Amino acid sequence: MGSMNNWITDYIKTHKATLDSIPADGVAQLIEKLRVAHKEDRQVFVFGNGGSACNASHFATDLGKGSSDKLGKRFRVISLNDNVGWMTALGNDYSYADVFVGQLQNYGKAGDLVLSISVSGNSPNCVKALEWSKAHGLVTVALVGAKRGRMAEIADQTIVINDTHYGRVEDAQMGICHMVCYAFMEKPEIAK
Repeated sequence: MGSMNNWITDYIKTHKATLDSIPADGVAQLIEKLRVAHKEDRQVFVFGNGGSACNASHFATDLGKGSSDKLGKRFRVISLNDNVGWMTALGNDYSYADVFVGQLQNYGKAGDLVLSISVSGNSPNCVKALEWSKAHGLVTVALVGAKRGRMAEIADQTIVINDTHYGRVEDAQMGICHMVCYAFMEKPEIAK
C-alpha cells in the first residue's frame, strides 16, 4: 500500500507541474481567435485521435452548448471525430490519413478556425488536415505535447504542454478546452 501511495503522490506532483506548463498567453490568444470566429460567424473545426478525439468531442459539446447558451448567438462548432460513417468511408476508400481532410474539403472555408489536438504532434491525419487548412486560408491552432511534432511547424498557433506522458498531456489539453469554454460562460462580455 505504501508504494502505491508514493506512486500516486509522485504522479500528482508531476501532474501539477504539467498543468503549470499551460501557457496563459497562448490560451488567451486561442480565446481571442474563437471570439473573432464567433463574431464573424465562422465555422470551428476540432479533431484528434484516441483520447484527443474524446477531448475534441467534449470541447465541441461545451463550446456549442454551454458557451453558446451564455452568449445567445451560437458557436458554429463541430468535432470531425463524430461522424463515424464518414470517417470509416474516408479511411476505407482512401486512407486513415484522410479522415479529417476529407471532411474539411467539403466544409472548410478561408477564415474558418481549425483546432487540432495531439500529444505527439505527428498524427498523419492531423498533419494532413492542418496542411490543407493552411493552404486554403483557414486559421490553424495545434495543441501538442513537448515533442511538438510536425503540427507545431504547420499551425499558425501552437500551444505546447511541457510533458510527453499521454495521460497528463491529454488532461492538460482538456483543461485548456475547459478554460476556453468557461471564459465565454463566465465572462460572456468578452464576446462583444
